[in-house]
Amino acid sequence: MSYFKTYLQTPVEGTTLLIDGDLYLYRACAAAEEEVDWGDDIWSLSTDLKEAKKIFQKSIDDFCAYLDTSNFIICLSDKDNFRKDIDENYKGGRKKVRKPVGYSTMVQWVQNTYRWYREPMLEADDVMGILGTAPGHNTIVVSDDKDMKTLPCKLYRPVSGELLNINQREADFSFLTQALMGDVTDGYSGAPGVGAVSAKKILEKSMTWNAVVAAYAKKNLNENYALTQARLARILRYSDWDVDAGQIKLWEPKR
Repeated sequence: MSYFKTYLQTPVEGTTLLIDGDLYLYRACAAAEEEVDWGDDIWSLSTDLKEAKKIFQKSIDDFCAYLDTSNFIICLSDKDNFRKDIDENYKGGRKKVRKPVGYSTMVQWVQNTYRWYREPMLEADDVMGILGTAPGHNTIVVSDDKDMKTLPCKLYRPVSGELLNINQREADFSFLTQALMGDVTDGYSGAPGVGAVSAKKILEKSMTWNAVVAAYAKKNLNENYALTQARLARILRYSDWDVDAGQIKLWEPKR
């Protein structure tokens, strides 16, 4: 039995923080990077990993102190991503984005130092989403990623200092908004021309899948296309995961 399955089937006392390892490792490494000018137009880039580790550890300490718990899990992404099976272009533009120096070594350090979870084919967002919406667990997702607002969960956003308790309706509204808008950064377009304002108007009038399909139809795009966009936007919840089989249940709209 995988540790992921074991955790989901075992109620835990107290509050557990689900920390976005991808995000805060990236920030720690980036903050510790240093450019050196050697003269004669020669530059180098280096990272003091001791400093990066201190930065990361301080972030963890701050989260635990603010949220009054010592229990936490660092959530990490797998190298493979199920969304690329839905659309091979998902996050295609990010291949050109350089990770900070020492990032992969820092990931290994986290795995040797802390309690961490990773599941095949899932992003860290999905790991947090499944664990953060699982029954029988008192969890707080810790991330500044806006996509986490699509989850019915407790969410702490350190940069803004927000501690949110997102209900089902709020989460579904955010999810359908994302399905309409798309996310250029992640490589899916949504309904062309539909931004935050127009998506809000559509869903405030009718927060239904039919309303989403109708918005796509106005752009001459069919329901299958809309469903693909929604599945790319969907951060997995406990309801989207088959615990016994350890498999994803792709989201299906209520029609």
